[in-house]
Amino acid sequence: MLAATVAASQRAAAQNAQRAYPAMAPLEQYLMDRRAEIALARSAAPDTISRDATVLILGRRGYETAVHGTNGWVCMVERGWMGPFDSPEFWNPKIRGADCLNPPAVRSVLPFAFMRTKLLLAGQSKRQVIAAIKVALDKKELPALEPGTVCYMMSKSSYLTDEGDHNGPHLMFFEPVKDGATWGANMAKTPVVSVDYWYLSAQAYPQLRGFPVIRVFAVVLDKWSDGTRAPAM
Repeated sequence: MLAATVAASQRAAAQNAQRAYPAMAPLEQYLMDRRAEIALARSAAPDTISRDATVLILGRRGYETAVHGTNGWVCMVERGWMGPFDSPEFWNPKIRGADCLNPPAVRSVLPFAFMRTKLLLAGQSKRQVIAAIKVALDKKELPALEPGTVCYMMSKSSYLTDEGDHNGPHLMFFEPVKDGATWGANMAKTPVVSVDYWYLSAQAYPQLRGFPVIRVFAVVLDKWSDGTRAPAM
């Protein structure tokens, strides 16, 4: 009964969010004060990493460099459209996901974020964006995934979902593997969660079939980037 109740409440929440965010809100709702966005972006990782990182902020046509770093890392604040294409919160203007990407992720993952954001802000539909990314992959205009890609998401100030605000500090690793069991992911009592990089949307968006198989492994942490203890997940 509990499982059925939880599942029903999740379905109801998703339906409510779908009604709440059926389309993109006015662009101003996604933009932030420059200094506030820089500070939030840097909070994604410990200061030993973020203080020397390049920092991006969202502009009217895509991401722009606000601070030039020296260590090869890039910190930014993602919006809802960097989540699953079929997420009911895809257009949620409240979402602010602070990330810091290491150099391999900057070279091989960040270009996808740039392209997706630029096309969506230009008014293209989700299906058009997916099709454009597939064409770019087929033409090798987008890079292949590099080994050792990692993204820090340790900010206590991020807002990731209306369902609970946050999901706790974690690291995300990108790997070209099909089976999450290789990491012990999604098993009872393990700190690792795994999802498909294309966010399991192939059923809703057939264009995603045939995309490179990349899995994201999220490893749960017990502290925020400032060193304070995070609540148990």
